[in-house]
Amino acid sequence: MVDFLAENNLCGQAILRIVSRGNANIAELLRLSEFIPAVFRLKDKSDQQKYGDIICDFSYFKGPEYYESKLEAKPELQDLDEEFRENNIEILTRFYLAFESVHKYVVDLIRYLDDLNEGVYIQQTLETVLLNEDGKQLLCEALYLYGVMLLVIDQKMEGEVRERMLVSYYRYSAARSSADSNLDDICKLLRSTGYSSHPGAKRPPNYPESYFQRVPISPTFISMVIGRLRSDDIYNQVSAYPLPEHRSTALATQAAMLCVCLYFTPSILHTQQAKMREIVDKYFPDNWVISIYMGITVNLVEAWEPYKAAKTALNYTLETANIREQAGRYAASVESLRSQVQQLLKEGFLREEIVLDNIPKLLNCLRDCNVAIRWLMLHTAESAYDPNNKRLRQIKDQVINDSKYNPKILFQLLLDTAQFEFILKEMFKQMLAEKQLKWESYKKEGSERMMELAEVFSGVKPLTRVEKNENLQAWFREISKQIESLNYEDSTAAGRKTVQLIQALVEVQEFHQLESNLQVCQFLADTRKFLHQMIRTINIKEEVLITMQIVGDLSYAWQIIDSFTSIMQESIRANPTMVTKLRATFLKVSQTGLFIYVTLDHNFLKLRFIQLSIDVWFVRIGQYLKIIYIYTSVLKKYFIINVVYFVAKLTHAISVFTEGILMMKTTLVGIIKVDPKQLLEDGIRKELVKRVAYALHKGLIFNPKAKPSELMPKLKEMAATMDGFYRSFEYIQDYVSIYGLKIWQEEVSRIINYNVEQECNSFLRTKIQDWQSVYQSTHIPIPKYPSVDESATFIGRLCREILRITDPKTTCYFDQLNTWYDMRTHQEVTNNRLFSEIQDTLGTFGLNGLDRLLCFMIVKELQNFLTVLQKNILKDKAVVDVFKALLSAVNPVKGIVANASKVYANAAAKTQKIWPAYLEAIMKVGQMQILRQQIANELNYSCKFDSKHLAAALDNLNKSLLSDIEAHYQDPSLPYPKEDNTLLYEITAYLEAAGIHNPLNKIYITTKRLPYFPIVNFLFLIAQLPKLQYNKSQVRRFQICLQM
Repeated sequence: MVDFLAENNLCGQAILRIVSRGNANIAELLRLSEFIPAVFRLKDKSDQQKYGDIICDFSYFKGPEYYESKLEAKPELQDLDEEFRENNIEILTRFYLAFESVHKYVVDLIRYLDDLNEGVYIQQTLETVLLNEDGKQLLCEALYLYGVMLLVIDQKMEGEVRERMLVSYYRYSAARSSADSNLDDICKLLRSTGYSSHPGAKRPPNYPESYFQRVPISPTFISMVIGRLRSDDIYNQVSAYPLPEHRSTALATQAAMLCVCLYFTPSILHTQQAKMREIVDKYFPDNWVISIYMGITVNLVEAWEPYKAAKTALNYTLETANIREQAGRYAASVESLRSQVQQLLKEGFLREEIVLDNIPKLLNCLRDCNVAIRWLMLHTAESAYDPNNKRLRQIKDQVINDSKYNPKILFQLLLDTAQFEFILKEMFKQMLAEKQLKWESYKKEGSERMMELAEVFSGVKPLTRVEKNENLQAWFREISKQIESLNYEDSTAAGRKTVQLIQALVEVQEFHQLESNLQVCQFLADTRKFLHQMIRTINIKEEVLITMQIVGDLSYAWQIIDSFTSIMQESIRANPTMVTKLRATFLKVSQTGLFIYVTLDHNFLKLRFIQLSIDVWFVRIGQYLKIIYIYTSVLKKYFIINVVYFVAKLTHAISVFTEGILMMKTTLVGIIKVDPKQLLEDGIRKELVKRVAYALHKGLIFNPKAKPSELMPKLKEMAATMDGFYRSFEYIQDYVSIYGLKIWQEEVSRIINYNVEQECNSFLRTKIQDWQSVYQSTHIPIPKYPSVDESATFIGRLCREILRITDPKTTCYFDQLNTWYDMRTHQEVTNNRLFSEIQDTLGTFGLNGLDRLLCFMIVKELQNFLTVLQKNILKDKAVVDVFKALLSAVNPVKGIVANASKVYANAAAKTQKIWPAYLEAIMKVGQMQILRQQIANELNYSCKFDSKHLAAALDNLNKSLLSDIEAHYQDPSLPYPKEDNTLLYEITAYLEAAGIHNPLNKIYITTKRLPYFPIVNFLFLIAQLPKLQYNKSQVRRFQICLQM
């Protein structure tokens, strides 16, 4: 018969694809649950006021015309709605596709069942598939995974949030007009159930059975699946747990599947007492907290509370005496297992011969450890007990008291068990890899020993006091041939024959009285030893590794393990060498149950746990770096022995931790390779980012009322702080084996660019979200801090403070001196030294980011200027008539305008009201252009000073490109960069970073030809010129300054 999962078996391949998609769907749902836009929760009052009219739940479908007309009536709401669509349509589409995949999954499953019933798959029916081992597993998983998807959606994404996202997607996408869209069915399936995952929330009536029945599935199929789960060991797990007290652990995976599938037929839970008693007796005689999928725990006491039959059946398990018995048993087990495992882990104890001789004992120890850890972790987990439920609190307290639960002891047992498991697995893998080679080697050695003895008794080979004996000679030669004839492939026959050969060698020594000759006895003992080794080696089976994999499963603790992070961090803090034990624990965490397909998302979650576990030491390194900087700055001036000792002690602690991390070796966590050196570097990067971002946030907050401005003092202070970080990194880089300068440049530039990007978001209609940003990272996140003023980040506060102190209304800029003076007191406000200070504090990236932010501000001002011009000036009929009259007065231009002063004065007087707003825009843009020029000067100066070759190369390349472009416009046959060539775009970024550009020549916005624009500017100049005054004393002071 064709294998059910063979590629040419359409029936098997179809259900395999469905189940594979089911696991992928759950992974996507879990991943997306972390990226739900906060605005859809409408928790904040500000969000409710701003977005309440454009974010709707399913009430929208009762009267969409009402909601749309409400939007159309208000242009500002339309604009907000369009902006909201542009910012969220991408993530909404991804959520919709995930929801659609859940609906498609159940539709495809129903279609597959219909095909089975209709005989589409030849010789296959629902009954025959359930008789096949693989088919039975896949069909049970198919129903179970659908239930898990629904539960995950309801737990991770609140019903109201789902509805709002679906309605928003419906409004913003083309799906509403698509004929083949199944949006209606998806909305029916995923409408709010009323369930809330918050502690103390009331459970909706008939939940989750009514939720599970929204898409009807064949009752026959459900009944047969539940029947198989009740009666069969579908994964053959019991063979890995031979002891009867381990039965519930062996069937834990199946029990979780059964619990989920029972929600599809709630009548069993409600009324079928006999079936529920059978289920509880088989699966839950000693446990009531289960993991239904990748660490999502369910307490059956709470879950089965509304169901009479289920609740009654479970009450026998929840009797006080039974809880006491189980908790006491595991308490005693933990005590004995700790000492047993620690004994096994002693250096040199686990040798190959001991392992091979004690495989059953070692596996029993491993089973006992994992069963105890599983029961205690699940039944003491905070997440499994609702603190508002009195009965659950009582059960939890009893478990903790009777089991003498100590999380530190349990965690230590987990570490030791993981280490023991890891060593045992590695030894078995090595033994399996070398099995045949060693067996052949032992066989060869044994055969050669027998041949040598045969030659000894032939009298040809001299050996002390051994007489010639042809019978023994022939017998030993025959034994040598028998050993040589042993076949590795036929392990059963070879093992039986080897035992007979060992017995024969014992007998020959006794019957022929060979004990008197020590050399012959030694040869016989060696041969027996080699034959024993052959038997041990032939008994090394891959089944032992499979058993260890099953027994060592820790997928139930994926979420619970987070509660042990603080204990792990505390252990590492107390003993840095503890990190060497973590490798085995991480590997154990990375294992999953047999039925769970490993996905990339799950492995990133594991990697996050690994990073959390050792983050405490990176925090400590950050603290040490700060202390080291302070003390090394003291040592520059004074040599104090206590300070020297303290710095050495801190440096040693960092070195020990680094050594421990690097000793972990490269490890595969699922499908992700964890390189300890990379882990070390990432941890240091994370701590650096956290500390530098916090320092910039707190250090660059300005009081706008302070006189004089706090800008320069705070920049100097911030420069000293940044220099401290830099020097500490420089000092410590050799001790932790990293490229300190490279990490510093990369992370500081990332922090600054990210903050510039977030600041610029306020000028963009389509915002750049964190998950879209090239600078933000989930791996090494840049922290976001709440705004302290109108600016979103420190770079915005810095820019606005510079604009405030150089405000053209209160200051006057002298271009020749690059200095701003206060117009009232005539005192210097600031000069070009300000930009050198910013360079010292934030580096080239900071100046470049400031320049970019000013560009956005200029664009906004120019857009406001255009609005004023087009809506206030060019639409004012009286003003336009003045322009027309002035144009007719000055045309044709053949000479000086007759009576010019009267004509101009009259036109200026009639347009007086339009100039204040015009002047405001021009002053702001001019101010920012001057600042951009100063930034470009500073960037160009520092580039020439720090990297003269780069500056020269960029300057020459720029001139060459401009020359070629000018030549092309004179002669179009000459080459010019094509549209898909990114050279001009890329070189611009380099030129701006090096200050090789002129801000006054930059095009900020483009617009259609504006009528009367030259005459407007001309009149503006005429109107403003009389306000300028010539001050002889100021000119004299200026001349003195120039001479100095």
